[in-house]
Amino acid sequence: MDIQDKRILVTGGSGFLGSHVVSRLRAIGCRRIIAPRSAEYDLTREPDVLRLMQVERPEVVLHLAAKVGGIGANRKYPGTFLYQNLIMGTHLIEASRQYGVEKFVMVGTICSYPKFTPVPFKESDLWNGYPEETNAPYGLAKKMLLAQLQAYKQEFGFNGVNVMLVNLYGPNDNFDLESSHVIPALIRKCVEARERGDKVLPVWGTGKPTREFIYAEDAAEALVRAAEVLDTPDPVNVGSGVEIAIGDLVKLVAEKTGFTGELRFDPNMPDGQPRRCLDVTRAKELFGFEARTSLAQGLEKTINWYLASRRAAAAA
Repeated sequence: MDIQDKRILVTGGSGFLGSHVVSRLRAIGCRRIIAPRSAEYDLTREPDVLRLMQVERPEVVLHLAAKVGGIGANRKYPGTFLYQNLIMGTHLIEASRQYGVEKFVMVGTICSYPKFTPVPFKESDLWNGYPEETNAPYGLAKKMLLAQLQAYKQEFGFNGVNVMLVNLYGPNDNFDLESSHVIPALIRKCVEARERGDKVLPVWGTGKPTREFIYAEDAAEALVRAAEVLDTPDPVNVGSGVEIAIGDLVKLVAEKTGFTGELRFDPNMPDGQPRRCLDVTRAKELFGFEARTSLAQGLEKTINWYLASRRAAAAA
């Protein structure tokens, strides 16, 4: 699909991932981009979703709006995360079908995978068990939206695709310690600990679990490419394909932020899923995507952006 002349709706377009996707769309020549704020349209309310479709008449939808957070937020708000993510996606997919949307790109999550999935995660293992408990409600909500896209393809011929993203990081990320994911939380904690002159930095968990990360600009490129080329409702993993232990990640962030104190892991706090690393073969085969930004490069860019944003906020 040539999307340059299409009316493209990006839900969550002013958010972390959305801002990168909108920038990527503009970079390839798209000019008819709709990125409404939640104050204009509450996507958890069906009347608002239908009004959005009636007013804007999008031809392509990239559904990025989500209620997300790290382990702490997932444990604190499991019902909120399940309801809001499920209801937003369900309303949008149905309204898109009703209003003749030509392509619907759904952002899935690797939180949908079973807790004990063979590594690297293959899409064929997605339904072989229950997700890790701390983020199961969020992961299950996204999993049901995948099932909805597959069912709509079968019954209505609806053209929806599902891209399963690993953990994102990069400029514009959420650095709120109550709701942020691991990389922005670590960056903020290390920077503030260095500035205070702390000798010890407490870190949740044992440091033994592994995770995979993708730089936000790379993820945006993958989603736009999927809108152009991908043509199946079945899940497709998108990540870097590189696994790192949380303990090694903490050391890397500490080094790049200049924190030289002790990193003290707390085994009484939850670790989350034991390992996460994707088989990204299908993304390369189906729409030619490979991540380009290494973790070291991405961390440097993200840290520099965070420090610059703090300086700008202090000067304001």
